[in-house]
Amino acid sequence: MNLGKDTLRILSEKALEAAQKAAEYIASYNHKDLAVELKQIDADGGQPQGGASEASQVVTEVDLKSQEIILDLLQSTIEEYDFGVLTEEKADDKSRFEKDYFWCIDPLDGTLPFSQGYQGYSVSIALVSKEGIPVIGVVCNPVNMDVYVAYQGGGVSKNGEIWSDDKRPGDNYFTFINDRSFTRHEKFKDITLYVNNMAIECGYSTFKMLKQGGAVMNAMWVLENRPACYFKLPKEAVGGGSLWDFAATACIFKEMGLPVSDAFGNPLNFNQKETTFMNKTGVLFYDVDNLNCKAMLQKFIK
Repeated sequence: MNLGKDTLRILSEKALEAAQKAAEYIASYNHKDLAVELKQIDADGGQPQGGASEASQVVTEVDLKSQEIILDLLQSTIEEYDFGVLTEEKADDKSRFEKDYFWCIDPLDGTLPFSQGYQGYSVSIALVSKEGIPVIGVVCNPVNMDVYVAYQGGGVSKNGEIWSDDKRPGDNYFTFINDRSFTRHEKFKDITLYVNNMAIECGYSTFKMLKQGGAVMNAMWVLENRPACYFKLPKEAVGGGSLWDFAATACIFKEMGLPVSDAFGNPLNFNQKETTFMNKTGVLFYDVDNLNCKAMLQKFIK
């Protein structure tokens, strides 16, 4: 089954409705009243399903309710089109390997900043083909209810209006976006200094850093703070984000004609069989005219 452009548009509208409903629920919640728990050890006996980091292990009742809202609203599409489902707060049922397409859902990315009252959390929904290609990407930011929608061949909209790469901020600064966990990386200072120096050499007058968001908003902040880059280095420890952390934003970047790859410059596969985790490959999102982010990243990969 190949979904045509009109069908993808209709499905993207359904995903938008689900993301907005979940985001409205999230926005109504007072983070001070949250019951925060750690995820259970996975069935294979290793790390919790989210990975090894503190951020990936945190789960709240809001994650679970948001997931329920999304799945309820998408259920009719699952039945009509025989879609599989991969979502963060449920075990991988492997349906993604059997179906032509599957919904790839993060009901609340950035649970840690959400639970601590910081911005940087979001709802993320993607539709991914069996071949691992995201064909729909929807992101909703519960803080301001900004919503981003993309589908294959349909471009990108922000809050219902066409959003293109030529709509860029005019300030002459470069933004380096990373996860909070990256500040504890052994090479954090070296990498930050190198990126700073490279940005100055390329003519940017100011260097700034954002380091509080989840993976989804970090990627979207690349687009909101262009020129900018966001990457996660490969590592041995389980984690590094999962398929649901990057599928929707990868679709958005692709429809804007912007590069997304692993840390080695290879295309990302969003239906890999070995694991949902991305720690072996890392990721790279960027929108920069004259700074070679791929070459820069190679200097720090072991």
